[in-house]
Amino acid sequence: MFAGRPINIEDMVARLKQVANDLGLPFGSREKTYNSRLAQELGKWAESEGKGDEFHHAVFRAYFAEGLNIGEISTLVKIGEKIGLPEENLRTVLDTRAYKDAVDSDWARSYQLGITAVPTFMINRQTLVGAQPYNVLAKFMDSNHITRRNADR
Repeated sequence: MFAGRPINIEDMVARLKQVANDLGLPFGSREKTYNSRLAQELGKWAESEGKGDEFHHAVFRAYFAEGLNIGEISTLVKIGEKIGLPEENLRTVLDTRAYKDAVDSDWARSYQLGITAVPTFMINRQTLVGAQPYNVLAKFMDSNHITRRNADR
């Protein structure tokens, strides 16, 4: 994933662990990086079912805390079932790739905007890349004249 790029993976993981710890988020150790494409597609469907936040939180925990392979259909089905989504519907969405085009569209929009990393925060075409502490995000919003009231809309 990072081949040929000047990225110190150990430093990156240490930073992620620190940010997760600061935010009280679970963050375990894992040996591999798994493809999240199917999880993204299933997440789009979960959003349409009113379970988007629950699904995204469950996938985050599965991947970052438990080290599960979120590229496997069986893993994604179990995650979806835990938050109350029907197994048959989960499998249908994954088998038919019903939300492939929607995720392709999201990716195309990201590339058009020059976004190549997750997370990226964008306000008024200004970007802030990477997991950031609250004070950094607040400063970013302030510098772009975004009030908390407007950001909550």
